[in-house]
Amino acid sequence: MQSTARGEGRRLAVRHRNIELGLLALAVAVCLAGHIDADLALTGKMPPGLLVHGLSLGALAGVAHLVVRRFAPYADPLILPLGVFLTGFGLMLLDRLDFSYKAAHSAKGDYQKLPAAPSQLMWVFIAVAAALALIILVKHHRFFQRYVYLVMAGALILLTAPIFSPTDSFGAKRWIKLPGLPSFEPDEFVKVAITIFFAGYLMASRDALALAGRKVWGLTLPRGRHAGPVLAIWAVSLLVLIFERDLGTSLIFFGVFIVMLYVATERTSWVVLGLLMAVGGAAVVGTLEPHVHGRVEAWLHPLNYYPPVSDQAISEQPAEALFSLGTGHLTGTGLGSGRPWLIGFAGRSDFIFTTIGEELGLAGVTAILLVYVLLIQRGLRTAIGLTDPFGKLLATGLSAALALQVFVVVGGVSGLVPLTGKALPFLAAGGSSLLANWLMVALLIKLSDSSGRTALDPAQPSPEPLPVPAAPQASAPMAAASAEPAPIGPGSGNPGTGDPVPAADPGAPTELRPFTDPGAATELHPAVGQQPPYEHSPTGTQQRPYGHTPAEPQQPPYGHTPAEPQQPPYGHTPTGPQQPSYGYPPVAEQPTHGYGQPPQPPFNG
Repeated sequence: MQSTARGEGRRLAVRHRNIELGLLALAVAVCLAGHIDADLALTGKMPPGLLVHGLSLGALAGVAHLVVRRFAPYADPLILPLGVFLTGFGLMLLDRLDFSYKAAHSAKGDYQKLPAAPSQLMWVFIAVAAALALIILVKHHRFFQRYVYLVMAGALILLTAPIFSPTDSFGAKRWIKLPGLPSFEPDEFVKVAITIFFAGYLMASRDALALAGRKVWGLTLPRGRHAGPVLAIWAVSLLVLIFERDLGTSLIFFGVFIVMLYVATERTSWVVLGLLMAVGGAAVVGTLEPHVHGRVEAWLHPLNYYPPVSDQAISEQPAEALFSLGTGHLTGTGLGSGRPWLIGFAGRSDFIFTTIGEELGLAGVTAILLVYVLLIQRGLRTAIGLTDPFGKLLATGLSAALALQVFVVVGGVSGLVPLTGKALPFLAAGGSSLLANWLMVALLIKLSDSSGRTALDPAQPSPEPLPVPAAPQASAPMAAASAEPAPIGPGSGNPGTGDPVPAADPGAPTELRPFTDPGAATELHPAVGQQPPYEHSPTGTQQRPYGHTPAEPQQPPYGHTPAEPQQPPYGHTPTGPQQPSYGYPPVAEQPTHGYGQPPQPPFNG
């Protein structure tokens, strides 16, 4: 039966991999079709490097599929195709924007005429290679559980490093520039590292954080002494907002912690407290810090950039984004037929979302958002299927980080929240963002592999189990006593039910049944007046002393013979007509000394 279940699970796993291969082919085909459509609208010709581009993207997707099939055969079949589709779609949009930016800025001679798609394609290969290396080298997601504090230390170093940068970029200190090396954005990797740390920390501290405190206005608040971690994370997020002027990272950092804290403790009070702290801190910093205050003013009054107000202290991009989204209507102008370059320098970063809205309309925007929602849903579904708390929290945190980043970017572009300057995952230009997001995809693939392995092949052991503390060795009598209890009820042949106990077959095979002196002191039969020691079962629970009669039926002591019905312990008086006692003749009821044994005569040597 077990081999049949395992065979069925493996067949389902192979079917999932075949579904994944088909979805990968569909994702590559859709991206190539968009590439052709955009070039036909821009130049009236087929794209010159279509064959090379298609073969490169297809080969990369094929290699990723083979690695997942070999090293994560039970993984979710949708995570990898969704990541490939978003990455390929982003390459198509960047190639389309490069053509327009080159035509608009060639005469100006500024940096915006430089193409972004070739460097992004290079980062695609680097990011996918790093993700595949993680899938191959990390045997199980609990590997990260051993290094949560080391990961957090590295995350804090990366998070605070931009503070010491001598220059900022577009008002925020978000990048690190080293001589001779390309600049990178450390906060993209911090969101992955802090999620790993939060998963390990909350797994160890969730019982203390779940304790209830006072009740205020019908809401049960947590205890004050357990609010220290939340206050510490809140303070760090405010420091990032003040010294780095990075609103997006601060929101994601604190938001992921609150979401994971709620999942770990199931306390709504933590969510309410976190929202109040986030809103209060953002309001104070938004009033005092000029850069953040300018973003808030541009969010509240986007059209004040134009006459008659002509407020040059705010950016024109929020208003231009609204114009671009309004131009798209329901179905858009078509790929290559819009004017998204008018937004300016951020058209290939967070404002790449306006290109989708203008050229693909509300239908295209809804489709892309549904792809993000589906990827987040697969991560949350993975969290539900996992059995270990660390994996559950990690999958939830990664999904929450992706959801929060999409929310702050799309909300900022559409005017729902102030602009944050974060890159739209997978679509926007930027090697740091792409690499960090593909590492998240790799972690979700490993987590979903563990979840699928549990669901489809539960008999297969974990690739890398955590060391389990050795249970105390049970003695032979206790091992026999831990056997499954005999059924109770009519027709079971069990004493105490009124059914006759059939006589044992003398020719049936039996286990060892020593015939010792009933009055001798043994492990299960202590001498009269001697307190028997407690035994610890492998589960760590204490056993009752021998002879104690609880409300539920006791386990049979040493000497139980599987071939014959179970007998009651020595001294037990059944309610039925018979009083069997391990082969000894029945005796009349006698007073006991508290352990279910009659008084023994003194030993006369």
